[in-house]
Amino acid sequence: MRVLIVHERYRHRGGEDAAVDAEVELLARSGVEVELLLEDNRLIPGGFSAARRLLWSPQGYSVTRQAILRVRPDLVHVHNTFPMLSPSVHDAARALGVPTVQTLHNFRVLCANALLLREARTCEACVGRAVPWPAVMHACYRDSVPASAAMAALIGLHRALGTWQRKVDRFIALSPSSARTFVAGGLPGDRIAIQPPVVPDPGPVPAGSEGRAGALFVGRLSPEKGLATVLSAWRNLAMPLDVIGDSPAPEAPVPVAGPGVRFLGRRTPAQVSEAMSRAALLVFPSLCRENFPLVVAEAMAHGLPVLASSGGAVEDMLEPGVTGLLVPPGDAAAWARAVETLSADPGTSRRMGCAARAAYEARYAPAHVLAARLALYRRILEDRKPATAD
Repeated sequence: MRVLIVHERYRHRGGEDAAVDAEVELLARSGVEVELLLEDNRLIPGGFSAARRLLWSPQGYSVTRQAILRVRPDLVHVHNTFPMLSPSVHDAARALGVPTVQTLHNFRVLCANALLLREARTCEACVGRAVPWPAVMHACYRDSVPASAAMAALIGLHRALGTWQRKVDRFIALSPSSARTFVAGGLPGDRIAIQPPVVPDPGPVPAGSEGRAGALFVGRLSPEKGLATVLSAWRNLAMPLDVIGDSPAPEAPVPVAGPGVRFLGRRTPAQVSEAMSRAALLVFPSLCRENFPLVVAEAMAHGLPVLASSGGAVEDMLEPGVTGLLVPPGDAAAWARAVETLSADPGTSRRMGCAARAAYEARYAPAHVLAARLALYRRILEDRKPATAD
């Protein structure tokens, strides 16, 4: 089987880029012939040209067509096409008769800012609307009315063109929660497969974890990730907290925090893995409904209990009281109480960590994800075969 992976990398590498890289590596190791069409959105042109390409990119169509003609894939697997490739990649594949599958890493097909978030609260005002005008009214994308209008036009145009209803053979939603939202937004439920991304296995967790200590935050230091809530909660907590990640705005000042908090900046994946192997718990205080928080699954793989904001896919991933605890987003007092609960009972914390590792092995281990992905690919190709006469 030959698969063309299409992905536009982000300005700041995050979970989506990491998930695509891990999937490419896993597919290639399994014997799939993987070819790549990778673009880089750090090279975005400005002005009207960028806005026009956002809606439907002739360049995106052309490079996808050329890649398909060169590679001759059985199937095209599309990840991010925003902003420069655009959904025109599906038109290119369709014109050449090649089936496509689209992984829905975020909510951009429904929401101008892709987060379902406004003023630090979950917002679904545009979900299912033919024209998502609330996004323009509230300047949801980059706090800009013109930029939000362009994003609303992108969503409305492809809803009107039937891009998602007629031009994509299958979608991959990363969690049941996300799948329900996409169906509510108008995507065809009978063509959505629920499959997690590839989460590399760091290996078995050593028996007993008495040497683990402290809490860990890993993520982008942007408002929607909720770090401010945790820093507020940590003012009177004895447990140390390490913060890994940097701000998308290089000039942004380091947040004010108590003496037990260390800001470690950006770290390599190997360094993050090492930090997870030493920590006693992971905090995930996101304010938005995450599609599939990769860092939560990575923590589970390392045998870490997780304290996470309730809502969205994290409720599909964690079993409260078994693999971690769910806390109301933005509630610093509740976060402080949850941390104190686990720090006061190391035995319970260790049991949660063991249960988290077991849940990872049962649901997110690479072998399970690979089997599901290959089965989906085969099903797509089988559906495309012409019917034969008896």
